[in-house]
Amino acid sequence: MNKYTFLIFCFVLIAISAQAQKWQPGHFTDSKGNISAGFIRIDPSARGPVKNEGFIEYKQDKAAKEAKISASALQSFVMGRDSFVVTHAPKNQFWPRYELDFVKVAVNEDLKLYATYSEHNAEHYAGGGGSGFSIGIGGGTGFGTRGFGVGVGGGVEIPLGAGRGGYYGGPVYYYGENTGEMKIITNENFADVMTDVMGDEPDVVNKIAAKAYTLQNMDSLIAYFKQVQAARNSQ
Repeated sequence: MNKYTFLIFCFVLIAISAQAQKWQPGHFTDSKGNISAGFIRIDPSARGPVKNEGFIEYKQDKAAKEAKISASALQSFVMGRDSFVVTHAPKNQFWPRYELDFVKVAVNEDLKLYATYSEHNAEHYAGGGGSGFSIGIGGGTGFGTRGFGVGVGGGVEIPLGAGRGGYYGGPVYYYGENTGEMKIITNENFADVMTDVMGDEPDVVNKIAAKAYTLQNMDSLIAYFKQVQAARNSQ
């Protein structure tokens, strides 16, 4: 990547990140199961109310004063058209930014696919680090409960934090029936895991087997899976 291409890339990221930090309609489910609708955003420049916990900013309407809500007070939230659930790092892994954070429900099947750009250091990955928490814009609807993601994510992944370069500069993906059983997806288990996650769509499975998709273009695979799924459901 030459310096001009890099500068353009940086400007695009800045512009998208600025858009991502705008208030988006949504709702959250608190730790007692109560649902509150309004507007939500994630502002990486803000200081959280509880140390070592991710948080959201919320206001009931556009004119209301915002409140910061820490992850321990939440089960899940929906921002725009994407859903997120609260979770700790998987067993034997360490998330250096927050001990309790959010993951996006990227695919909501019996075996779910979770995604995060948070500074979650996956020991399996060379280079470690991360590129800051991200949100998605567009795609999917729904909401989740702690440990059981309900709703479909999708859209544009937007790194918001000060990144140090994650695995291929992209998100870390996990799979599991719920967040309590999350395991990391690697190059080695990618084909087997994604075949299980997307097994209801034979055309998608065939492309995975043909190596048309890999971990490095997971976002394209997710988009294709949802396209095929939507076409079948519309018949």
